[in-house]
Amino acid sequence: MWLFVHFDLPTETKKDRKEYSKFRKFLLDDGFKMIQYSMYARHCSSRENADVHKKRVKTKLPPLGQVIVFEITDVQFGRLEFFYGQKPKPPSNLPKQLELF
Repeated sequence: MWLFVHFDLPTETKKDRKEYSKFRKFLLDDGFKMIQYSMYARHCSSRENADVHKKRVKTKLPPLGQVIVFEITDVQFGRLEFFYGQKPKPPSNLPKQLELF
C-alpha cells in the first residue's frame, strides 16, 4: 500500500515559508519521497502501518493551507505513468566552430 500526501501551503511570508519547510522536512524524515514539488509518497507494509503514518501527518499539519492524504494499492501504484518533458534542443543554425578574426 502506498500513502500519498499532497499539499498546497502558502509561501508569501517568512513565517509561511518556515512552516512549509518544517512540514516538508517532517515528511522526508518520516520516510516519504518527493514525487513532485508538493506531492510525497511512502510505501507502507499494511493498512495499520499506513494509519500510523496518516496520524503522524495529522499531528504535523501546518496552521494554513490544504493537505490531502490518500492511499493506493501496490497494483494501482504500478499502473502510474510518469511523463517528462524534453529539454529544448539548441537551435540548429548555430555555427559548429567558433571563428576568430
